[in-house]
Amino acid sequence: MTDIELTERQKMVQGLPYFPSNKQLQQERAKAKNLCQLFNQHDIDDRKGSRRIIKELFGSVGSAWIEPHFYCDYGYNICVGSNFYANHGLVILDAALVTIGHDVMLAPGVIISTASHPLNADERKKGIEIARPITIGNNVWIGAGVKILDGVSIGDNAVVAAGAVVNKNVAANTLVAGVPAKLIREL
Repeated sequence: MTDIELTERQKMVQGLPYFPSNKQLQQERAKAKNLCQLFNQHDIDDRKGSRRIIKELFGSVGSAWIEPHFYCDYGYNICVGSNFYANHGLVILDAALVTIGHDVMLAPGVIISTASHPLNADERKKGIEIARPITIGNNVWIGAGVKILDGVSIGDNAVVAAGAVVNKNVAANTLVAGVPAKLIREL
């Protein structure tokens, strides 16, 4: 049996250490950034045109409205359900899959980051990165300035209070808040 050499993109989406400096990944990020720039400068009154740009950028999208300015790394790893709304300043670092359910609302300044770096300094110096998927369930409300870190799942009907840093899974039907985010109460 022979070993098959994986591309850096394959490593990235499989959650293996990869080099984001790889030429293919740089080109894919450049394409996404160009589409983000086009979206952010698009005529706000042309909602159909804005939706066309998001559909070209995302892996899949139901009905969605995103207020400019919006930024992402690749776009193709973002899957959004129906009735999705994101306020100004959304950033999604989508080196791994980001799945967002139906009827989700994001307040201004939310950051969703699947990307991380090794704790070992020598590995960081080499430029290695890792990425783990993020899942946000249905009917979720994410408050202003929330940061959602790699590998996290947020259950259906959850609420994440403004300013929280989510570094662990959030159960369905709960309210979490704080740094790091902790259970406040069940809903």
